[in-house]
Amino acid sequence: MRWLKWTGIAAALLLIFCCFQEWVFIRSKSLSISGIDAAGTDFGKPGYLHFILTAFFIVFTLIPKVWAKRANLLVSALNLAWALRNYFFISACMGGECPEKQPPIFLLLVATIVMLISALFPDIYLNTNEKK
Repeated sequence: MRWLKWTGIAAALLLIFCCFQEWVFIRSKSLSISGIDAAGTDFGKPGYLHFILTAFFIVFTLIPKVWAKRANLLVSALNLAWALRNYFFISACMGGECPEKQPPIFLLLVATIVMLISALFPDIYLNTNEKK
């Protein structure tokens, strides 16, 4: 399962890339919404929390301790929850206008799911022969 750690880190980098890309396009207002730039809306900047959680994910993935793997599971679950919130909140129809979903918002969801799977199967070996 060593390759799963690097797959999770690659998914984290994909998530960071997706935050800079266009998530949805609102045709009536000619607005392009991304994780960094949501000008003209009340969405804020949802990509910044992804950056913080992804940084913790990468650090905890590289630390070979049990506490880091447990914390990584929490961080990746929070990251998935935030991505689902962004997907449902930003791409929702409001006032009869449905925004056009772009591929990076779907890639964002896939990347967070891969990160969670990577955190579920950490690359750590416990010594069971220790004296108690």
